[in-house]
This record gives sequence, structure tokens and C-alpha cells, in this order.
Amino acid sequence: MQQIYTFGVKTEQPTAMFDITQEVQNVVKESKVKQGICIVFVTHTTAGITINENADPDVVRDFMMEINKIVPFEDGYNHFEGNSAAHIKASMMGFSESIIIEDGRLLLGTWQGIYFMEFDGPRIRKVRVKIIEG
Repeated sequence: MQQIYTFGVKTEQPTAMFDITQEVQNVVKESKVKQGICIVFVTHTTAGITINENADPDVVRDFMMEINKIVPFEDGYNHFEGNSAAHIKASMMGFSESIIIEDGRLLLGTWQGIYFMEFDGPRIRKVRVKIIEG
């Protein structure tokens, strides 16, 4: 039987990247699946999931600096809640990633990590993980 695993991410800033690779790997380990696919999904319209380098923290700083330039917080948006920039950024990033599981581990590149992207914090968020054996 396949199961959806859930873990929380507490954010403290309006925008941030959180490396959640270890949390996702823990879910894979708990599932005991040796071969398959891991789907990481966020059920929020102002947050996203992406894969990027997790070796140099400057990549995260540079990424956040540039995404905030590309989609500024204030730009004459009409959305009454005032968080249009967060919705746009989340759609640009996407809400899920699929990662191959090989020998019970996420098949990521040497420098790759899975990131939760916050665009409308601070909040308490949920990340969903589904493991498909095969």
C-alpha cells in the first residue's frame, strides 16, 4: 500500500529557501522502498519545490536576490491580499519535483539538494511526499 508522508516547515522570513533533502531521504528510508520514484509536493499556492545546488550557501543567497528582482514585492498588482508576487514566484518554481529512488536512496547529483521555497512567510507549511515503488 502506498502512503503519503507529511512533514512541516516553519518559515520566519517573507522569502527563503530551505534544504529539505535529509527530511525527504528520511521518508524514503522509512518507506523501505529500494527502487521507485519519490514525489515531493507542496499544497500551498505561495510556496514551491525545486532542486538546486546545496554545497555553496551563496547559491541560495544569489537565487533569492535575483527572484526578488525578477518579481518584486510591490509592482502595482491588483490581488487584494497583497501577495501576488508570492503566487507568481511559486508558479515559476513549481509545486513538485520527482526524484528517482535507487538502492533505497534519492538519486540526486553530487551537488543537488531539494529545496522548499517560501514566498509568503512567515508561516507553518506542509510538504507531502509520495513514494511509488517500481
